[in-house]
Amino acid sequence: MSTLQLSAADIEAIERATIAAVSPDLTEEIDGWLLPFASGTVKRAKSAVPLHRDEVEAATLDRIEDRYDSRQAAPALRLADAPCFDSLRADLERRHYVADSPTCVQVASVQRMRQVAAPGAALADVDSAPDDAWSALFLGEGFDPVDGAHRVRMLSRAKGTLYASVREHGRTLAAGAMAFGHGWASVHGMRTDQAQRGRGLAGRVLAGLAQAASERGFDRVFLQVDAGNQAARSLYRRAGFETHWTYSYWQRRQRA
Repeated sequence: MSTLQLSAADIEAIERATIAAVSPDLTEEIDGWLLPFASGTVKRAKSAVPLHRDEVEAATLDRIEDRYDSRQAAPALRLADAPCFDSLRADLERRHYVADSPTCVQVASVQRMRQVAAPGAALADVDSAPDDAWSALFLGEGFDPVDGAHRVRMLSRAKGTLYASVREHGRTLAAGAMAFGHGWASVHGMRTDQAQRGRGLAGRVLAGLAQAASERGFDRVFLQVDAGNQAARSLYRRAGFETHWTYSYWQRRQRA
């Protein structure tokens, strides 16, 4: 049983904050769904998401497809693994959609997240704008440079976002970002230099961001993590994060 309970209003707020943090080119709202539109590799910025845990009529899916098709964008949905969407998932399969990239939505208290850094460890520096070294980390060895460039662009243009860096000798070795909106703080873009992992640097990034959130009066924080990324999930577990739901991306299969 999770110690941090979420209401229907909390779920809607998290979904709205998620879209705002990735700063899509355009967002529309129809039938209780958010429809973001963006180019690039960041799936959250271009996948429709429901704001409520209700059954979905086939006509709503028709309208979502029409809106994406009208903008010459591939229809995609970010759908929680909740029983209320069982019929929608069946409809998506009939329409030749496939699900991939299972992702956990996790929630923690800011206070508990602040305690993840090792005792006596310096917190990450937190700035109001990303510098070149922060951005360079996303393009470094072990990361997809195209995906990294798209994430840097989106995180850099989101209003009010903060950027955390652990620096040594002029280089940023670990980084992350924090957005604020709809009553929540949220963590994004966690990265650690491949050669520097295992030193507790990511914990210092989380702790620095938690300190910034606390100073701004936020007491709850969420993040989203690849369900198969056990190293990241272990870190977040130590920071007090608990999974509240898992979602997958549903995309229309390309026909031969």
